Amino acid sequence: MSRFGTQAHGLHSRAPHGPHGEDEMKLRFLVTICALAIVAATPAAAAAESQAPVYYLSLGDSLAAGTQPGREFTNEGYADQLAAALRTKMPTLQLVKLGCPGEATTSMITPDLPFEGRTGHNACRYPHGSQLAEAVNFLHAHQRFVALVTIDIGPNDLFRCSCTDTIRLNLPRILAALRDAAGPGVPILGMNFYDPRLAQSWFVTHPGDLGALAVEIANAVGFNNFIEGIYAAAGDPVADVEAAFFTTDTTLVGTTPRDVVIVCAWTWICGPEQNIHANATGYGVIAAAFLEALKKN
Repeated sequence: MSRFGTQAHGLHSRAPHGPHGEDEMKLRFLVTICALAIVAATPAAAAAESQAPVYYLSLGDSLAAGTQPGREFTNEGYADQLAAALRTKMPTLQLVKLGCPGEATTSMITPDLPFEGRTGHNACRYPHGSQLAEAVNFLHAHQRFVALVTIDIGPNDLFRCSCTDTIRLNLPRILAALRDAAGPGVPILGMNFYDPRLAQSWFVTHPGDLGALAVEIANAVGFNNFIEGIYAAAGDPVADVEAAFFTTDTTLVGTTPRDVVIVCAWTWICGPEQNIHANATGYGVIAAAFLEALKKN
Protein backbone atom coordinates (compact mmCIF):
# COMPACT_ATOMS: atom_id res chain seq x y z
CA MET A 1 0.00 0.00 0.00
CA SER A 2 1.07 3.59 -0.38
CA ARG A 3 -1.77 5.56 1.32
CA PHE A 4 -5.31 5.03 2.25
CA GLY A 5 -7.01 2.19 21.43
CA THR A 6 -6.99 -1.57 21.59
CA GLN A 7 -3.67 -3.41 22.02
CA ALA A 8 -2.51 -6.80 20.73
CA HIS A 9 -0.37 -9.02 22.91
CA GLY A 10 2.67 -10.35 21.04
CA LEU A 11 2.01 -12.02 17.72
CA HIS A 12 -1.71 -12.69 17.93
CA SER A 13 -4.31 -13.09 15.22
CA ARG A 14 -7.36 -15.12 14.35
CA ALA A 15 -6.91 -18.29 12.35
CA PRO A 16 -6.93 -17.72 8.59
CA HIS A 17 -9.46 -19.16 6.23
CA GLY A 18 -7.22 -18.84 3.14
CA PRO A 19 -6.56 -21.67 0.65
CA HIS A 20 -4.33 -24.59 1.60
CA GLY A 21 -0.81 -24.82 0.14
CA GLU A 22 0.77 -27.91 -1.30
CA ASP A 23 1.86 -30.67 1.09
CA GLU A 24 5.35 -30.34 -0.34
CA MET A 25 5.54 -26.74 0.83
CA LYS A 26 4.64 -27.75 4.38
CA LEU A 27 7.11 -30.59 4.28
CA ARG A 28 9.87 -28.30 2.99
CA PHE A 29 9.27 -25.79 5.77
CA LEU A 30 9.13 -28.44 8.52
CA VAL A 31 12.17 -30.24 7.17
CA THR A 32 14.10 -26.97 7.19
CA ILE A 33 13.22 -26.40 10.83
CA CYS A 34 13.99 -30.00 11.84
CA ALA A 35 17.24 -30.06 9.92
CA LEU A 36 18.45 -26.93 11.64
CA ALA A 37 17.50 -28.37 15.03
CA ILE A 38 19.44 -31.57 14.27
CA VAL A 39 22.45 -29.60 13.08
CA ALA A 40 22.43 -27.50 16.22
CA ALA A 41 22.31 -30.66 18.35
CA THR A 42 25.31 -32.28 16.63
CA PRO A 43 28.29 -30.51 18.19
CA ALA A 44 31.21 -31.55 16.00
CA ALA A 45 30.02 -32.85 12.66
CA ALA A 46 27.88 -29.83 11.84
CA ALA A 47 29.72 -27.00 13.56
CA ALA A 48 30.31 -25.22 10.26
CA GLU A 49 26.96 -26.06 8.68
CA SER A 50 25.09 -24.77 11.73
CA GLN A 51 26.20 -21.30 10.68
CA ALA A 52 24.93 -21.69 7.12
CA PRO A 53 22.26 -19.08 6.39
CA VAL A 54 18.74 -19.78 5.23
CA TYR A 55 16.64 -17.03 3.72
CA TYR A 56 13.21 -15.47 4.04
CA LEU A 57 12.45 -13.38 0.94
CA SER A 58 9.88 -10.62 1.50
CA LEU A 59 8.25 -8.96 -1.52
CA GLY A 60 5.57 -6.37 -2.07
CA ASP A 61 4.64 -2.77 -1.45
CA SER A 62 4.95 -0.41 1.51
CA LEU A 63 3.57 -2.96 3.95
CA ALA A 64 6.44 -5.27 3.06
CA ALA A 65 8.80 -2.32 3.57
CA GLY A 66 7.37 -1.67 7.05
CA THR A 67 6.35 1.89 6.16
CA GLN A 68 5.41 4.21 9.05
CA PRO A 69 4.47 7.90 8.97
CA GLY A 70 7.53 9.81 7.83
CA ARG A 71 9.61 6.63 7.42
CA GLU A 72 9.18 4.59 4.28
CA PHE A 73 11.56 1.80 5.31
CA THR A 74 11.65 0.49 8.90
CA ASN A 75 12.56 -2.65 10.79
CA GLU A 76 9.14 -2.69 12.49
CA GLY A 77 7.16 -4.26 9.63
CA TYR A 78 5.48 -7.63 9.45
CA ALA A 79 8.43 -9.16 7.59
CA ASP A 80 10.82 -8.12 10.35
CA GLN A 81 8.54 -9.42 13.09
CA LEU A 82 7.83 -12.67 11.23
CA ALA A 83 11.55 -13.24 10.70
CA ALA A 84 12.20 -12.65 14.40
CA ALA A 85 9.55 -15.20 15.35
CA LEU A 86 10.90 -17.78 12.91
CA ARG A 87 14.45 -17.37 14.21
CA THR A 88 13.43 -19.13 17.43
CA LYS A 89 13.48 -22.31 15.32
CA MET A 90 15.79 -21.16 12.53
CA PRO A 91 18.54 -19.11 14.19
CA THR A 92 20.48 -18.58 10.96
CA LEU A 93 17.47 -17.17 9.11
CA GLN A 94 18.30 -14.03 7.15
CA LEU A 95 15.59 -11.63 5.99
CA VAL A 96 15.89 -10.27 2.45
CA LYS A 97 13.45 -7.36 2.00
CA LEU A 98 12.73 -6.21 -1.54
CA GLY A 99 9.38 -4.52 -0.91
CA CYS A 100 8.99 -0.99 -2.29
CA PRO A 101 6.51 1.71 -1.22
CA GLY A 102 4.11 2.47 -4.04
CA GLU A 103 4.67 -0.82 -5.84
CA ALA A 104 1.79 -2.14 -7.93
CA THR A 105 1.56 -5.37 -9.91
CA THR A 106 2.58 -3.64 -13.14
CA SER A 107 5.59 -1.80 -11.70
CA MET A 108 6.67 -4.97 -9.92
CA ILE A 109 7.20 -6.52 -13.36
CA THR A 110 8.25 -3.44 -15.36
CA PRO A 111 9.31 -0.42 -13.27
CA ASP A 112 7.51 2.81 -14.01
CA LEU A 113 9.48 5.60 -15.62
CA PRO A 114 10.70 7.86 -14.19
CA PHE A 115 10.51 5.36 -11.32
CA GLU A 116 7.87 7.32 -9.37
CA GLY A 117 10.59 9.29 -7.60
CA ARG A 118 12.29 6.10 -6.49
CA THR A 119 15.74 7.41 -7.41
CA GLY A 120 15.91 8.65 -3.82
CA HIS A 121 15.47 5.16 -2.41
CA ASN A 122 18.32 2.72 -2.84
CA ALA A 123 16.11 -0.20 -1.84
CA CYS A 124 14.01 0.39 -4.94
CA ARG A 125 16.91 0.64 -7.35
CA TYR A 126 16.91 -3.00 -8.31
CA PRO A 127 20.13 -4.07 -10.06
CA HIS A 128 18.15 -6.50 -12.21
CA GLY A 129 15.60 -3.88 -13.23
CA SER A 130 12.44 -4.66 -11.27
CA GLN A 131 11.43 -6.15 -7.96
CA LEU A 132 10.26 -9.34 -9.67
CA ALA A 133 13.48 -9.67 -11.67
CA GLU A 134 15.49 -9.12 -8.48
CA ALA A 135 13.46 -11.76 -6.65
CA VAL A 136 13.76 -14.30 -9.46
CA ASN A 137 17.52 -13.77 -9.63
CA PHE A 138 17.84 -14.21 -5.86
CA LEU A 139 15.76 -17.38 -5.88
CA HIS A 140 17.79 -18.90 -8.69
CA ALA A 141 21.00 -18.13 -6.82
CA HIS A 142 19.86 -19.34 -3.38
CA GLN A 143 17.06 -21.82 -4.11
CA ARG A 144 18.37 -24.61 -1.85
CA PHE A 145 18.56 -22.24 1.10
CA VAL A 146 15.24 -20.35 0.84
CA ALA A 147 12.85 -21.19 3.68
CA LEU A 148 9.91 -19.10 2.49
CA VAL A 149 8.71 -16.20 0.35
CA THR A 150 5.95 -13.74 1.30
CA ILE A 151 4.28 -11.21 -0.95
CA ASP A 152 1.68 -8.47 -0.53
CA ILE A 153 0.65 -6.61 -3.67
CA GLY A 154 -2.49 -5.20 -5.25
CA PRO A 155 -3.94 -2.21 -3.34
CA ASN A 156 -1.83 0.31 -5.27
CA ASP A 157 -3.39 -0.96 -8.49
CA LEU A 158 -6.72 0.17 -7.07
CA PHE A 159 -5.30 3.55 -6.05
CA ARG A 160 -3.94 4.09 -9.56
CA CYS A 161 -6.89 3.07 -11.70
CA SER A 162 -9.71 1.90 -9.39
CA CYS A 163 -9.74 -1.38 -11.27
CA THR A 164 -8.70 -4.99 -10.82
CA ASP A 165 -7.82 -5.78 -14.44
CA THR A 166 -4.10 -5.18 -13.92
CA ILE A 167 -4.08 -7.47 -10.89
CA ARG A 168 -5.95 -10.18 -12.78
CA LEU A 169 -3.37 -9.95 -15.56
CA ASN A 170 -0.17 -9.46 -13.58
CA LEU A 171 -0.45 -11.33 -10.29
CA PRO A 172 -0.68 -14.81 -11.88
CA ARG A 173 2.39 -13.93 -13.94
CA ILE A 174 4.27 -12.80 -10.83
CA LEU A 175 3.37 -15.93 -8.88
CA ALA A 176 4.28 -18.21 -11.78
CA ALA A 177 7.69 -16.56 -12.14
CA LEU A 178 8.36 -16.89 -8.41
CA ARG A 179 7.30 -20.53 -8.36
CA ASP A 180 9.45 -21.35 -11.38
CA ALA A 181 12.47 -19.75 -9.72
CA ALA A 182 11.84 -21.09 -6.21
CA GLY A 183 10.98 -24.65 -7.19
CA PRO A 184 8.00 -26.69 -5.98
CA GLY A 185 9.01 -27.01 -2.33
CA VAL A 186 9.47 -23.42 -1.17
CA PRO A 187 6.38 -21.95 0.54
CA ILE A 188 5.14 -18.80 -1.21
CA LEU A 189 2.53 -17.01 0.88
CA GLY A 190 0.36 -14.09 -0.10
CA MET A 191 -1.94 -12.02 2.07
CA ASN A 192 -5.29 -10.32 1.94
CA PHE A 193 -5.74 -6.88 3.45
CA TYR A 194 -7.20 -4.83 6.26
CA ASP A 195 -9.28 -1.81 5.26
CA PRO A 196 -8.39 1.55 6.85
CA ARG A 197 -11.29 3.13 4.99
CA LEU A 198 -13.63 1.59 7.56
CA ALA A 199 -12.57 4.37 9.91
CA GLN A 200 -12.99 7.02 7.24
CA SER A 201 -16.49 5.74 6.49
CA TRP A 202 -17.55 5.68 10.15
CA PHE A 203 -16.04 8.96 11.29
CA VAL A 204 -15.80 11.15 8.17
CA THR A 205 -17.79 10.33 5.05
CA HIS A 206 -20.82 8.65 6.69
CA PRO A 207 -20.57 9.34 10.44
CA GLY A 208 -22.18 6.62 12.53
CA ASP A 209 -23.89 5.00 9.54
CA LEU A 210 -23.85 1.19 9.87
CA GLY A 211 -25.36 0.80 6.42
CA ALA A 212 -22.56 2.74 4.76
CA LEU A 213 -20.03 0.80 6.83
CA ALA A 214 -21.56 -2.45 5.59
CA VAL A 215 -21.03 -1.30 2.00
CA GLU A 216 -17.35 -0.57 2.69
CA ILE A 217 -16.96 -3.96 4.38
CA ALA A 218 -18.52 -5.66 1.37
CA ASN A 219 -16.09 -3.86 -0.93
CA ALA A 220 -13.13 -4.94 1.20
CA VAL A 221 -14.29 -8.55 1.37
CA GLY A 222 -14.95 -8.62 -2.36
CA PHE A 223 -11.45 -7.39 -3.14
CA ASN A 224 -9.90 -9.87 -0.73
CA ASN A 225 -11.91 -12.73 -2.19
CA PHE A 226 -10.65 -11.72 -5.62
CA ILE A 227 -7.03 -11.69 -4.42
CA GLU A 228 -7.45 -15.01 -2.60
CA GLY A 229 -8.79 -16.63 -5.75
CA ILE A 230 -5.64 -15.76 -7.68
CA TYR A 231 -3.39 -17.19 -4.97
CA ALA A 232 -5.56 -20.30 -4.75
CA ALA A 233 -5.28 -20.85 -8.50
CA ALA A 234 -1.49 -20.70 -8.12
CA GLY A 235 -1.58 -23.15 -5.21
CA ASP A 236 -0.26 -20.57 -2.74
CA PRO A 237 -1.78 -20.02 0.73
CA VAL A 238 -2.89 -16.64 2.03
CA ALA A 239 -2.38 -14.98 5.41
CA ASP A 240 -5.84 -13.88 6.51
CA VAL A 241 -5.20 -10.31 7.56
CA GLU A 242 -8.85 -9.48 6.89
CA ALA A 243 -9.91 -11.80 9.71
CA ALA A 244 -7.00 -10.83 11.96
CA PHE A 245 -8.20 -7.21 11.84
CA PHE A 246 -11.85 -8.24 12.55
CA THR A 247 -12.85 -6.55 9.30
CA THR A 248 -16.40 -7.93 9.23
CA ASP A 249 -17.12 -7.61 12.97
CA THR A 250 -19.46 -4.66 13.56
CA THR A 251 -20.24 -5.53 17.18
CA LEU A 252 -20.45 -2.23 19.02
CA VAL A 253 -17.68 -1.50 21.51
CA GLY A 254 -19.36 1.35 23.31
CA THR A 255 -20.67 3.31 20.35
CA THR A 256 -18.09 2.23 17.77
CA PRO A 257 -18.03 -1.01 15.72
CA ARG A 258 -15.25 -3.41 16.69
CA ASP A 259 -13.69 -3.40 13.20
CA VAL A 260 -13.38 0.39 13.33
CA VAL A 261 -11.90 0.27 16.85
CA ILE A 262 -9.34 -2.29 15.68
CA VAL A 263 -8.28 -0.45 12.53
CA CYS A 264 -7.86 2.73 14.58
CA ALA A 265 -5.74 0.88 17.16
CA TRP A 266 -3.53 -1.06 14.75
CA THR A 267 -2.94 1.58 12.05
CA TRP A 268 -2.30 5.32 11.95
CA ILE A 269 -5.56 6.11 10.14
CA CYS A 270 -7.28 7.71 13.15
CA GLY A 271 -4.28 9.75 14.28
CA PRO A 272 -3.35 13.24 13.14
CA GLU A 273 -1.33 11.67 10.31
CA GLN A 274 -4.42 9.88 8.92
CA ASN A 275 -1.92 7.40 7.51
CA ILE A 276 -3.19 4.06 6.24
CA HIS A 277 -0.17 2.00 7.26
CA ALA A 278 -0.10 -0.38 10.19
CA ASN A 279 1.71 0.60 13.35
CA ALA A 280 4.16 -1.77 15.05
CA THR A 281 1.30 -3.59 16.79
CA GLY A 282 -0.64 -3.92 13.54
CA TYR A 283 2.40 -5.25 11.72
CA GLY A 284 2.75 -7.79 14.53
CA VAL A 285 -0.81 -8.93 13.91
CA ILE A 286 -0.03 -9.33 10.20
CA ALA A 287 3.09 -11.34 11.08
CA ALA A 288 0.97 -13.59 13.28
CA ALA A 289 -1.44 -14.16 10.39
CA PHE A 290 1.47 -15.37 8.27
CA LEU A 291 2.59 -17.68 11.09
CA GLU A 292 -0.91 -19.15 11.27
CA ALA A 293 -0.94 -19.67 7.51
CA LEU A 294 2.39 -21.50 7.73
CA LYS A 295 1.08 -23.76 10.49
CA LYS A 296 -2.10 -24.62 8.62
CA ASN A 297 -0.56 -25.24 5.22
